[in-house]
Amino acid sequence: MPARHKQTRWGVLLLAHGAPDRLDDVPEFLLHVRNGRPLPPPVVEEIKHRYALIGGGSPLLRHSRRQAELLAARLGLPVFLAMRNWHPFIAEVIPQIIREGVEGLVVLCLAPHNSRTSVGLYRERLDDALSAAGASLPVRFIESWHDHPQLIRAFAEKLRAALAEAQVAAGSPVPVILTAHSVPQRTIAAGDPYDAQVKETVALIAQAAGCPLWQAAYQSQGMTSEPWIGPTVESAIDQLAAANHRHVLIAPIGFLCDHVEILYDVDIAFRNYARGKGLTLHRTQSLNDSSLLIEALAALVEAELAVAASATRA
Repeated sequence: MPARHKQTRWGVLLLAHGAPDRLDDVPEFLLHVRNGRPLPPPVVEEIKHRYALIGGGSPLLRHSRRQAELLAARLGLPVFLAMRNWHPFIAEVIPQIIREGVEGLVVLCLAPHNSRTSVGLYRERLDDALSAAGASLPVRFIESWHDHPQLIRAFAEKLRAALAEAQVAAGSPVPVILTAHSVPQRTIAAGDPYDAQVKETVALIAQAAGCPLWQAAYQSQGMTSEPWIGPTVESAIDQLAAANHRHVLIAPIGFLCDHVEILYDVDIAFRNYARGKGLTLHRTQSLNDSSLLIEALAALVEAELAVAASATRA
């Protein structure tokens, strides 16, 4: 008789950037983001001010936990959530995973585009946490999923709905700016795939949503002296104003839920900037608990589990 293989008890770990829950946590959070390198006090105060304007803390953890809950219900597997820069830290969650008897881990970053400044750092923290815990369980780490059909469908669904409303308000076609978080230029110059992946995602979403007027731009550049990739959203708005457009729709496609880069950068800063140029700014709804997003996450995990099962049988 053929030997029977013990069935591995798999779990899923979702990784995210992390964000402060309270205004008082912002300074410590920023130290984690910058690996202990302090920002000038005026910059810290400016960032605190931005969080104050959106209610004092970020809803990132709440939305990410909801995504984890929905994914667990969809898969029938334990799904854990950990953050790189705030609680629950990756190093805090790995011991919990081990205590619960998980024997194999599918790891998925809640950031579809691969960059060493995000996904690469998540993986480093994960490796460090596993090593510190003395864990040797197999890990299937999903590097990127920027072109997954269900992800494209999820963003296109939100874009179509928002574009229809904006065009009713404008009484004419409305240009769309699809945005993602900027990264330092040196990152791309070193061969990072992030810029190419973002541009591919943007083109796929625009095509799926049937956008006649669209362009890509980068937002949320860091408050540092080094150059970050563009074009900036502000420069894109300037071009539209010069072309006599009076409405613009922002579609943030590099983010899976509401947080400060949406609620402040888009809803407050870009809206005010557009108003100053004579434009009314509209925004797509964030994915948050979108059923299409959860299906994308589930499909990614199931594909990895199928590969792992096939390897075990072989």
